[in-house]
Amino acid sequence: MIKRLLVIILVCITTVTSAQEATSSPYSFFGVGSTNFRGTVENRSMGGISMYSDSIHLNLQNPSGYAHLKLVAFSVGGAHKYVTQETTQEKGTASSTSINYLALGVPLGEKFGAGFGIIPITSVGYNLENQSGESIVQNTGQGGMNKVFLSLGYLISDHLSVGIDANYNFGNIENNSLLFSPDVEFATKETNRSDLSGFSLNFGATYRRLITEKLEMFSSITYTPETNLDSENSRRFASVFVPNLDFQIEVDPRDVDVEDSKLTLPSQYTLGFGIGEPRRWFVGGEYTLQETSNFTNRAFTIDNVSFTNSSKYKLGGFYVPRHNALSGYFKKITYRAGVRYENTGLVINDEKINEFGISFGVGMPVGRLFSNVNIGFEYGNRGTTNNGLVKENFFNTIISLSLNDRWFIKTLYD
Repeated sequence: MIKRLLVIILVCITTVTSAQEATSSPYSFFGVGSTNFRGTVENRSMGGISMYSDSIHLNLQNPSGYAHLKLVAFSVGGAHKYVTQETTQEKGTASSTSINYLALGVPLGEKFGAGFGIIPITSVGYNLENQSGESIVQNTGQGGMNKVFLSLGYLISDHLSVGIDANYNFGNIENNSLLFSPDVEFATKETNRSDLSGFSLNFGATYRRLITEKLEMFSSITYTPETNLDSENSRRFASVFVPNLDFQIEVDPRDVDVEDSKLTLPSQYTLGFGIGEPRRWFVGGEYTLQETSNFTNRAFTIDNVSFTNSSKYKLGGFYVPRHNALSGYFKKITYRAGVRYENTGLVINDEKINEFGISFGVGMPVGRLFSNVNIGFEYGNRGTTNNGLVKENFFNTIISLSLNDRWFIKTLYD
């Protein structure tokens, strides 16, 4: 057991310290970057719904799900994203690959469950070029935020479970602007960097009960209070010799004092309801409201950009032909599908940036003790080409490995 824990912790540290190119979107310039999906591949393949929990899968969105674990569950997931970006005049493509989460859940008796892990929660990654007259401006950005979490779930009764996530959020975001002028030997570079850190909480509750001999009802709620992060800000100006765009030599860099600040992350709540037949099928829907109108930006302001309250609508479910079939592998596969629509709360040039996605996937049993490989696909779009903006059409391939085991069991023979 100790060896397993050491391996998991080592992988967690490696994941945190390794840079990831998790997005290639111009919209990641705003705020603290593009928001990553913070649940498992299983959830994401069902439109992102989070109210369903069982005894063998982790629920990273609603901590009350840990109370239902009967086996130790370890899960790691990743994604590859292919994006087509277009304006009214141009069209291009981009792609990125990232690790989405790494987590461990452990049952602690009949009523308690706990979990911990790491999730990248936002990503910044863009490379844009603008021409104004004879001058060229190149804007690039990288970075993002991660969270390390410790979760506890408790089963109050046979029907009601509650839970809490304690999160430590950390990361950094760097934005660079490079100005080329044809009659000037050196380009001018401005770099803005913010190092972010702080704690946050997330609360969850799930109510489930049989309403007939075969039908089970689920309802859930999660709430994340508003929290403040510390933002250590810095700014640097430099003249830059650029023999080519992949190689730069800074000349006479100068640091400019910028005040550190507090970054407000808005509160959020999610309500969900669903119905299904245990271990056979399930369908549910969720509504999320996030008060992003209270969001405070980083050390610099941006014209023609504002934030309003964001909202999400999600619908999805799964179907298993026969989970305990003695023969016929495809009868034991879990088939998932879902759809979602999101008003991101970001407004640019008086245009709301909305996002839509449809998803489907499968969970394929492997090995013993209900371990499985989950593969999903998501197609959707974000943004618009109105008022000089960019529309993105994306296709995500997502995959996870969910392993189950029994720990803390004393064997008769060693």
